Amino acid sequence: MDLIIFDCDGVLVDSERIAIRANIEALAQHGFTATEAVVIENFVGKSTPSILAIATDWLGPQRAPLWMDDFRALYYRVLAEEVVAVDGIAEALDQISLPVCVASSGTHEKMKMTLGRTGLYDRFQGRIFSASEVEHGKPAPDLFLHAARSLGADPARCVVVEDSAPGVQAAIAAGMHCLAYAGGVTPASALEGYGATLFYDMRDLPKLTGSFRTAA
Repeated sequence: MDLIIFDCDGVLVDSERIAIRANIEALAQHGFTATEAVVIENFVGKSTPSILAIATDWLGPQRAPLWMDDFRALYYRVLAEEVVAVDGIAEALDQISLPVCVASSGTHEKMKMTLGRTGLYDRFQGRIFSASEVEHGKPAPDLFLHAARSLGADPARCVVVEDSAPGVQAAIAAGMHCLAYAGGVTPASALEGYGATLFYDMRDLPKLTGSFRTAA
C-alpha cells in the first residue's frame, strides 16, 4: 500500500458524540426535535454545505443559517473542553509504518484544534486535507482522490479508515480499500454492504493494514 488515509472525526478524535449532542440541542432551540439516530443518519460524515442543505429543508432558509451559527458556537465550546482521542488510535499509529494522512469533512481550523488538543496534530502536519478544498464532499470520492493525488499515491494502493456511511461510500467510489470502524456512533448495519472491512477496535489497525500490504 502507498498510503493510509484517515478520516478525522470519529476515527482520530472522539468528536462525533459531542457533535450529535450539540446538533440536537441547537435544533431544539429552533423548534425542530431530532433524535440521535436522525442526526447520525443525516449529518455524520457529511460536509457543512450538505448538512446546511438538509437543515434548510427542516428549518427553512431563514432559520437554518441561524441554527448553524448556534450549533457551531456550542460545538466548538464543548470540543475545546471535552474532546479526546479515539480509544486505541495512538497505540495503533505508533505501530503503523506506512505513510498516513487525514482527509476530513471538517475544516482545517477545527482539525487543528481537535488534533492539537488530543496530541495527534504533529503526526499529520502537512498532510491534512479538508472537504473545503474540493467541489464535492463525501459521499463523492473527490476528497480522497485529492489527498492521494497530492501525496503521489495510487488510489488502488490506498487504504481509507472511516466511521461513517458517506465516508465508506466515498472511499469505495475512489477505488480504494476501506476499513470501516464500527466502534463509534454509526451502527455496523449502516456501514455494511459497500465492500468495506468492518472492525471494532483501533488496536487492530496495524494488523489490518499489514494484511493489505501483504496481499499487495
